[in-house]
Amino acid sequence: MTKAAQGHTGVTLREWIVERVARHVEMDPAGLSVSVPLATYGLDSVVALSLCGDIEEEYGVELEPTLAWDYPTVEALADHLAARLAGSTAR
Repeated sequence: MTKAAQGHTGVTLREWIVERVARHVEMDPAGLSVSVPLATYGLDSVVALSLCGDIEEEYGVELEPTLAWDYPTVEALADHLAARLAGSTAR
């Protein structure tokens, strides 16, 4: 586990993902709901790949490029990432 991944909970992952998504889609993070599909905010394939790259770089995990479609909300994505970082192989 990378240093960045240590101690992250689902809540802190959600906050981190909200900040990244908001930056990519150029909106205020306060306006982004964790339970609304990311596509609603303009997440497209280019942004999804960029987000995967951000996660891989920050947390040191390899991800499928379909991650944002497989886990379409911040909440689902954060829960999946928390499980991966905890050593679970859940997908």
